Amino acid sequence: MRNMLLSLSVSMLLLVLPGLSQAKGDLKEQSGEHHSTGVRVPILLYHRFGPVVADGMTITTPVFESHLKYLRDNGYTVIPLRQLVNYYLRKGPPPAPKSVVIAADDGHKSVYTYMLPLVKKYHVPVTLFLYPSAISNASYAMTWDQLRDLKKTGLFDFQGHTYWHPNFKKDKKKMSSAEFGKSVDMQLTKSKAKLEKELGVRIDMLAWPFGIYDDWLLARAKAAGYIATFTIEGRHATASDNVMKLPRYLLINADKGKAFGRIVEGSAPHRDLAY
Repeated sequence: MRNMLLSLSVSMLLLVLPGLSQAKGDLKEQSGEHHSTGVRVPILLYHRFGPVVADGMTITTPVFESHLKYLRDNGYTVIPLRQLVNYYLRKGPPPAPKSVVIAADDGHKSVYTYMLPLVKKYHVPVTLFLYPSAISNASYAMTWDQLRDLKKTGLFDFQGHTYWHPNFKKDKKKMSSAEFGKSVDMQLTKSKAKLEKELGVRIDMLAWPFGIYDDWLLARAKAAGYIATFTIEGRHATASDNVMKLPRYLLINADKGKAFGRIVEGSAPHRDLAY
């Protein structure tokens, strides 16, 4: 009798365990946990380029080339941002070890003048986050024709950065709730529509201006059709990150030599430049 009860207990346990395991897996998926805990990918963010440092966000051409050379010589592979996002969405495998992503915000004309030749020389993919109100309007920005030239190289992807790069913290303080909600939705949808119309591409990723976001803004971005959004928290993207708030390193010209190496390796001090 005792053996029969023991056998029955074991049988019942074997029936229950798969269900518990599945439930645990479902909870992990709902919480954003991912299966490959070893994933660590730096997303390197640039803004402007030039022969000299014109401001705090300018990377000189020699420094940018030194970055690309360092990645090549040290066995890193620059992958498209889409590849990393597909991993988080369970549409692709985990990125290989020593994968790196390169992005540039705003659409500054120096991307065309100074970044493009080096991107072609080292043949690396780049994602540009653009706010279309400046394109072909502001003297500092690229034109739509220049962006189409970048598209022809097959090395550039284009994504959203709102319509005119607002500061959502300041807007929230000076607008009513209704006005703020309407403004945010315009920034998210109008920019998406304009970029898709002019460039013939799918816009479903968003870089938050000034790195400003909160849960409400994340929900509005998701409702507007964005599947991934990006901050400027200075650390590697890991398996435990939420695809709707992936971190990026905002690079400055001082990030060169050993300092750049530490960033790519993930040994540099955490640097959060959100406003």
